[in-house]
Amino acid sequence: MKEFMQAMAFRHACKRFDTAKKIPEDELTQLMEVIRLSPSSFGMEPWRVIVVRSSELKEKLRPLCWNQPQITECSELVVFTTDNESVKANTEYVKSMFSRRGLDAEMTAKYQQVYADYLSALEKDERLLENWTAKQCYIAAANLMTGAAALQIDSCPVEGFEKEKVEACLGLEQGHHAALIVALGYRTQPQSERARLEMDEIVKYM
Repeated sequence: MKEFMQAMAFRHACKRFDTAKKIPEDELTQLMEVIRLSPSSFGMEPWRVIVVRSSELKEKLRPLCWNQPQITECSELVVFTTDNESVKANTEYVKSMFSRRGLDAEMTAKYQQVYADYLSALEKDERLLENWTAKQCYIAAANLMTGAAALQIDSCPVEGFEKEKVEACLGLEQGHHAALIVALGYRTQPQSERARLEMDEIVKYM
């Protein structure tokens, strides 16, 4: 827990990155593994990740991301995307995700029905479905940023971007959506003082 809390204290929304420092390949691989091992609702793992390494592509993305400098200055730019079509009930993808659990046919069918019942309301409104898949991305992104901090790698979550234009710039297929961007690299400036609410303001025991 001590090491974990140290990572939490280290992590902050880094706005300026050292363009000369690159994340070692082995550490980047570890961070991708953190994403892969992250939990998701029903175990659907709706995220797909694009790691933007091309300086040219970063330059194209920057004006679509409110011209934030971390887009082009970071070592790695991680874009979390979702494929809403694949996670709809009864798709081959969903069936494969349930079948890998090793349950018998009856239990597998039961879980698929529970899933279908849950998804029925979301599938009626694409915005609700996209919101649900995006929330799963945020779980993985939080783990990514804490994992990066454990390696003394800085990060910055980016929600400020023109969604449809970013999706077009990345060439995402129909039904695929950009949920969140995370910049990774190394800080150039000291970490600013952290402001947080007091414990008794956010936690209530009942």
